[in-house]
Amino acid sequence: MKRAIVTGGAGLIGTGICQRLLSEGWDVASFDLVAGTSGARDIICDISDEAAVDKAFAELDWDSIDLLVNNGGHATSLTLKLEDATMDDWRKTLDSYLTATFLMSRKAVSLMDERASIVNMASTRAVMSEGGDFIYAAAKGGIVSITQALAINLGPKVRVNAIAPGWISADVPLSDEDHAQHPVGRVGRAEDIADAVLYLASAGFMTGQVLTIDGGMTRKMIYVD
Repeated sequence: MKRAIVTGGAGLIGTGICQRLLSEGWDVASFDLVAGTSGARDIICDISDEAAVDKAFAELDWDSIDLLVNNGGHATSLTLKLEDATMDDWRKTLDSYLTATFLMSRKAVSLMDERASIVNMASTRAVMSEGGDFIYAAAKGGIVSITQALAINLGPKVRVNAIAPGWISADVPLSDEDHAQHPVGRVGRAEDIADAVLYLASAGFMTGQVLTIDGGMTRKMIYVD
């Protein structure tokens, strides 16, 4: 049986990824600060803390890992003014995404063989912004950079790719305008990202790449009428 770790497995996208992997017969562990609802094995862990990551892997006690999905993290705010941002805002956001990706990847790679891969969760906000999301954008831009660098660092043993989701929503009412902003005609769903994770887990000739899953929004030119 293939084994996967999904960080942030209790969140919207993480739950979708865990559920899809479980449905495909994977053994799945969710590393998160809270227990999830996907049915994956819950490992409670602050993935931005080195000692906590070491402890979590010891609790998991696996001798091999086929897939690591670095999906977890928490942004302190997406509407900050630069002059109001604190060092705590900066450090917490970058640590929860970027430091966590480093720590989890470093720990997992020793348990991986030639079939294994790492999938990092970037964001379209790494290349487009609303302004107040500048700390989150910096973190996700770092995810893009570390993805391409680790693909070289760990190749050919382990493949490393990233996914850049756009607007992903739960099953809640949204306006027609919300959906119409997307060339595909709808807002994204967690299962769209889960599909991409499964693809990257098996795409043996793909590494160092960022797969944008955004319904085409980053390709849409916008003018004021």
